[in-house]
Amino acid sequence: MTERFAAALESVDPRSRLDATRRKADLATLADDPAVDVLVIGGGVTGTGVALDAASRGLSVALVDKHDLAFGTSRWSSKLVHGGLRYLASGAVGIAHESAVERDVLIRSIAPHLTRPLAQVVPLLADVSTFDAALTRVGFLAGDVLRRAAGTPATELGRSRRISAAEVIRMAPTVKRAGLRGGLLNWDGQLTDDARLTVAIARTAAAHGARILTHCAASQVTGTAATVTDELTGASRAIRARAVINATGVWAGTVDPAIALRPSRGTHLVFRQDVFGGLTAGLTVPVPGAFGRYVFALPQPDGRIYVGLTDEEADGPLPDVPTASEEEIDFLLATVSLALDTPLRRDHIAGTFAGLRPLLDSGAGRTADVSRKHAVLTRGDGLITVVGGKLTTYRRMAQDAVDAAVTASGLLTGPSVTRSVPLVGAAPRGELAAVAAPQRLVHKYGTEATAVAALAEVQPALAEPVTAGTEITGAEMLYGALVEGALTVDDLLERRTRLSLIPHVAAAATSSAEAALAAQ
Repeated sequence: MTERFAAALESVDPRSRLDATRRKADLATLADDPAVDVLVIGGGVTGTGVALDAASRGLSVALVDKHDLAFGTSRWSSKLVHGGLRYLASGAVGIAHESAVERDVLIRSIAPHLTRPLAQVVPLLADVSTFDAALTRVGFLAGDVLRRAAGTPATELGRSRRISAAEVIRMAPTVKRAGLRGGLLNWDGQLTDDARLTVAIARTAAAHGARILTHCAASQVTGTAATVTDELTGASRAIRARAVINATGVWAGTVDPAIALRPSRGTHLVFRQDVFGGLTAGLTVPVPGAFGRYVFALPQPDGRIYVGLTDEEADGPLPDVPTASEEEIDFLLATVSLALDTPLRRDHIAGTFAGLRPLLDSGAGRTADVSRKHAVLTRGDGLITVVGGKLTTYRRMAQDAVDAAVTASGLLTGPSVTRSVPLVGAAPRGELAAVAAPQRLVHKYGTEATAVAALAEVQPALAEPVTAGTEITGAEMLYGALVEGALTVDDLLERRTRLSLIPHVAAAATSSAEAALAAQ
């Protein structure tokens, strides 16, 4: 890295920076002394959460992932911070309350810069009966009760209410006008991006001393050791640990064959904003004949809309990158079009993505009926596996996994402190509003947005978008390589910038990604 770029990054806590040099040094340290308190396998939101929880308790931690941070399910969510409303419909009050509490912690303490309120609108069209509308309204009122029970003020997430047809049209301009008699408005939390959340958690763990080692595969895993192979060099080393935690999500069974999972696939379609005429709220469309199930059209950064999601059994071998089925695409197009003046067509789709939920096999009839509650399992040799759950509750999942590891291994440490550990870039909303950088960057980097802007000041060309069809700049690409641990072109395009969600845009940005990596 050149000195001029180094000067631009002086405001970034050096302990939190992840790059090729840091990775090489951490691997060398482990070669000299291959022993840690906790070895975490899996670099998704749960695994990075485990690393942060353990490191912030003062334990020595190494995290390894065969691929990259947020390579799996953690980057394929709807980017929502759910308050647990959907779980009330099935009577899962405990899970609903836990979700509401963790949402509050995320949006007010841990990551205010990566989260914001999202209005969600159910248009009351001719095919929505008075009874169904009343039932939905009651559900939203129950959501208000959950919000208050979690301590989230209405100034942070507004109260639900009935709104006029004009208000529905203002927020969702392409909504069907015929028979529209108003709408129901509810509020939930939304992430800027799930992969960015995972990277921020990993960097915060690194600031507390954790070694974050991507592109390192674990094999021969026991409750106290694993062989770790550097996928970039082929070098292998044995690592000893007082506790090993398997946080590999849908791949948990490959680490511990005794784990029985029943993955389900959730698919989204990607559209450009102009297809929806400037959608500013989550358009919520009931699925006909399926009470409590909805398809959402959700506004996103970089001029995108995500439409999702499905819940389909994922049989057979687990792919590294799941893909949408033709049936899922047809279902999502047809369902969201029920609420639109002009039905969506396949040629409106700019991209698709799908993820697999790591659900424990409970024998339920459909994966949609399988509990979303997480589980922490301890094998006879002490190996800890954490599975299930939801992105919103990752912190609680991590806390429970570390508690189990401490109990099983006899490690001496205090209780979890992560409820009060803000992620890198976090600050109260008032301080974030005053950060001297474009708000688009503040929503992605928080207080570190000034460092991203400083890179562009060093080299003005970096202030320009990397290609047509995106706002992502060269400075953001460079930041991913110098600070956020990206080691390959795919790391940058797939997970640090999400440009790959629209394939032709990612292809055009490849040269910018290569240039950013060359600057390491």
